[in-house]
Order: sequence, then structure tokens, then C-alpha cells
Amino acid sequence: MQREEQNREKTVGEERISSYLEALSSHAPVPSGGGASALSASLAFSLLLMVGNLTLGKARYASYEERLKKRMKEWEEAREKSLSFAKEDEKAFIPLAKAYRMKKETEEEKRIYREEMEKCLYLASEVPFRLLLLCAEEAESVLELAREGSRLALSDVGIAASLLLAAIRGAELNVRVNTDLMKEESKKKEREEEVEVAMRACHFLEEAVEVVEEVILGRVERKRNC
Repeated sequence: MQREEQNREKTVGEERISSYLEALSSHAPVPSGGGASALSASLAFSLLLMVGNLTLGKARYASYEERLKKRMKEWEEAREKSLSFAKEDEKAFIPLAKAYRMKKETEEEKRIYREEMEKCLYLASEVPFRLLLLCAEEAESVLELAREGSRLALSDVGIAASLLLAAIRGAELNVRVNTDLMKEESKKKEREEEVEVAMRACHFLEEAVEVVEEVILGRVERKRNC
């Protein structure tokens, strides 16, 4: 009972989950999709850690144990980083919002506005880009867990992979919504090319979901045939 009460107090950053969801539902500009993508990633890494803990110490998975321990350290760090990105994303929006409100009446004001917007748009793309890279770096480890982790929690690996796919695709959208407005072609092109490379990691996550579905659907089919 005490543990249940403690779990109800767990927070997203400094806020209770219920409070965060209320804020996310409001008309306020933040939190928004960037924070939701980061939260999706942190949930995914938490699920991966759960499956890892269920796998450790089992004789059946002994050959995977040392690699898994290394992966779990990575997932723990990734969970904390992705959660911090939710707050960083909100902070990155503030200068962009201020730039939108700048005066644009004289030619000088327009010049200053364009320069400030360019800088703020690039900075606003930075947090989702870092989230995208973080998720992409861990994508292959999810497929590894789907193949070698506990069969009892296989569906949780599939859910984690799906959450990471949502986080990656959300991060991609949040990068592109900013780079699309940039005028400096060299920076814009560089960032968009980096995104394209990182997005290739999606195939590991898609394959992880396929592995999970094949096993689970195979079990269902076998039961039907019994």
C-alpha cells in the first residue's frame, strides 16, 4: 500500500504526471509535442529496464547477461536524458516566442528580426535533434532485447519499441517544423541531412516490433490449433 502511495507521487520533471497531462491539454504553448516525444522516450527506456531486470539472473539468458548489464546502464542514462529534454524543449521555445513578437516596421528592425529568428529556429531544433539521436543510438539494442530477453515480457519490448518510434518520429517533426522556416540554406541542409541519417535507425525498432508480433501471434495460433 505504501509503495502504491509513493508511485502516485512520481513526477515528470517537477510535476505530477496528472498535472503534466493537464498542462499538455491546455492552450498554453508549452508543454507540447516536443515534451510529449521526450516523455514517450523516457517511458520506453523505463520499459526496457523493466524487461532487463526480469531477464537478469535467469539461467536461460546467461549468455546475454553481461551485454544486457551494459545496455541497462545506457538505458538508465537515456531515460534521464530524455526526461530532461522535456524541460529543455520548453525552455528552447521561450526565445523563439519572443522573436516572433519583435518589431518589424523599419528595414533595420526587419533585418534584426530575421537574424534573431534564424538563430532561435536553429536552437529550437536542437533539443528534438538530440532526442532523435539519443533514441537512434539505442534502437539496435531494442531489437537485441526482443531477440534475447525474457520471453515473459516480450510484449513490453514491443511496446517500448513502439514508444521509441513515436519519440523518434515526433522529434523528426519538431526538427523539421523549425528548419523548414530557416533561410540559411547551409545550416538547414546540414541539419536535415543529419536527421535523415538518424532516421535510418527506425528499421531496428520496426524489426523489433515484428519479432514480438511473430512470437505472440505464433503463440495465439498454436493455442487455436490445440
